[in-house]
Amino acid sequence: MAKAYDVPADILIAKLAEILKGENIGKPEWANFVKTGSHAQRPPHEKDWWYTRCASVLRKIYLHGPVGINDLRAEYGGSKAVGYAFSHHRDAGGAIIRNAIHELEKLGYVEKVAGKGRVISHQGMKKLDRLASEILDELAVQNPLLKIYS
Repeated sequence: MAKAYDVPADILIAKLAEILKGENIGKPEWANFVKTGSHAQRPPHEKDWWYTRCASVLRKIYLHGPVGINDLRAEYGGSKAVGYAFSHHRDAGGAIIRNAIHELEKLGYVEKVAGKGRVISHQGMKKLDRLASEILDELAVQNPLLKIYS
């Protein structure tokens, strides 16, 4: 059985976003109008960026858990130009990550550990591992050398 770090992240996140959209994960009303952080100049162009961000947060918690919201803010942040000086790092918006984590907790994919942050639950780990196995099987059809990993 494949794990989430055995398959390419972009493929895993895209398929997981489609699954989360089908499970009716809650999307805030303000999600269409907000920037992802002070480093961003505009809101995301993609219409369903919320589901992609939720999938990405779930994958990051799987790989690096336990993690807190501030850790994820720093991870999703970026650089912002400051006049003629060098660029400085700005953290991402906390409300986006916080709401994504709350929605994932409602679905039972993430659990809170007192004083340490969030970790992935057994149900969330099972969902990601099964999805990773499906992706690896699809990739093995395209490249037969990958069959040894599935």
